[in-house]
Amino acid sequence: MSELKSTLRVFNEADLKGKPRKQIGGTIKDLAGNDECPSERLRVHLNIFKAGTHVPLHWHLIESLYYVISGHAVLEDIEGRKYDIGPGSAIYYPAGISGAHEWNFKEDVQLISIRATTDPERNIQFSVDKSTKESTIGLDYLLGHGGAKFKSLY
Repeated sequence: MSELKSTLRVFNEADLKGKPRKQIGGTIKDLAGNDECPSERLRVHLNIFKAGTHVPLHWHLIESLYYVISGHAVLEDIEGRKYDIGPGSAIYYPAGISGAHEWNFKEDVQLISIRATTDPERNIQFSVDKSTKESTIGLDYLLGHGGAKFKSLY
């Protein structure tokens, strides 16, 4: 009989080799679901947004959960309801337009985001026109996030 080996990972975010990447109004750092800490089903990030950042109304193809560590923001849903968000707030986004949301960061905010996939092609978001509720996505965004690929015709 073979010996059972633990696959448990305990680490400090500061010890991860991966560097934070730029995102709208701040940075994002991979915690799990990457080469350093592989996962089959979820991707976890540490997100930092600067005060004054506005992330327009959008929705995701996958469900997500955010947990606010520090700072304050106002979150608005597809119906225009506003929520004051602060430390300890947990925000669940179902997949699809019914989970559309918009952020206004009043202070620097640090949060953990948990996404229900490690597939970069499903980890994309659609912009929503507030008046028509029409969803769009830019080709540059799709190409930059692995959501579209083109082969040369030549």
